[in-house]
Amino acid sequence: MSPTPPERSPSRTAADLAAELNERIRALWTGRGHPAPPLSEAQRAEYRRLLAELDRVTRGDVTTAA
Repeated sequence: MSPTPPERSPSRTAADLAAELNERIRALWTGRGHPAPPLSEAQRAEYRRLLAELDRVTRGDVTTAA
């Protein structure tokens, strides 16, 4: 997974961003036979980064362009 944050276009809402982040989080686990095998170190770092960004979005700390 690339550590590139989702693009934010003027028409994107917080709900759109949250949905995209959720999709990227789910993609880390797709086909992985969760809970085994475990995520790699890089995947865990990406998972933590995505969760932190999702938390900011749901708290309203991320603003969207009008």
